[in-house]
Amino acid sequence: MNPALILALAAIAVPAAAPAAAQPSDPHAAHRAPAAPADPHAHHRQAPPASPAADPHAHHRSAPPAPAVADPHAGHAAPATPADPHAGHSAHDAHAGHGAQPAPIPSAPAPPVPTDHAADRFFPPADMAAARRLLRREHGVMNWATTRLETFEYRPAGRGDGYAWEGTVSYGGDIDRLVIATEGESEGHGLENAEVQALWSHAIGPYFDLRAGVRHDVEPRRRTYATVGVEGLAPYWFEVGAHAFLSDRGDVTVRLEGSYDLRLTQRLILEPRAEANLAAQDAPALGLAAGVTDLELGLRLRYAVAPEFAPYVGVNWSRKLGETAGRARAAGDDVEDTRLVVGLRAWF
Repeated sequence: MNPALILALAAIAVPAAAPAAAQPSDPHAAHRAPAAPADPHAHHRQAPPASPAADPHAHHRSAPPAPAVADPHAGHAAPATPADPHAGHSAHDAHAGHGAQPAPIPSAPAPPVPTDHAADRFFPPADMAAARRLLRREHGVMNWATTRLETFEYRPAGRGDGYAWEGTVSYGGDIDRLVIATEGESEGHGLENAEVQALWSHAIGPYFDLRAGVRHDVEPRRRTYATVGVEGLAPYWFEVGAHAFLSDRGDVTVRLEGSYDLRLTQRLILEPRAEANLAAQDAPALGLAAGVTDLELGLRLRYAVAPEFAPYVGVNWSRKLGETAGRARAAGDDVEDTRLVVGLRAWF
């Protein structure tokens, strides 16, 4: 075959059959980072812009600066300020209205007390009225009677045994009560002194009562007095009383009393007592001189068998003072007296 024809056919056949020549291999291909894995959501996003062609001389330049380290506290910033619930309203003044005038007090008459009761629709009205009366009585308007013997004692002595007492009977409620009080003492077979008081007692506070009324002395002279005073429980649990008396002869006297319960045990109680009497002016008929006329001190140890029943033993000392003592000596009476006592304190 003609050699020229063979070369011509070869020149035509070889370019058509052979694949396109491959690009020359990149000598720096192994120096690049591996390709990122395929993004499964790539088809949901817009196609990224085409990457610029790799620079074959990238390794000849200085390394780019390191990317900034991610902030480990990213997202920990304080939350945004919540929306103001009063947005759109005028600013609120904390003292608004402090200078405003108070609303006028209504002057209309009070509404009438209701006379219908829901319980009357289900129970007999007469039974419910009785129950309401009992409830009012037991919660504020109940009256009751009390009898107290503060002292009821025997006082032995060589020249003649003696007796003494002090007690009250009262009736009423929490605020107002009628009180009948009596006290006195005897020597031998006769009364040395004795008195009876009829008093109205009115509570003037949680711990004190105001008392006013009349007192009548049976011995040593029959006299009647107007009386006023206070009685109650002072701080630290001292029982105190102060009373002033004005006699029908114009004599003014004052009596001060005090006592204290010192609990040695829950049942054993030591009680010191004191009483002082004063006169505003001389009263020769009564043997009294102006000033402090006499003083009485006592110490009693009682055992509370029950709260309302407590026998006791003790000692009682009394003495006339000042000019009153001088008048007693002139009349042949004792100025000072000390006695052992055995007695009972009770209430019911």
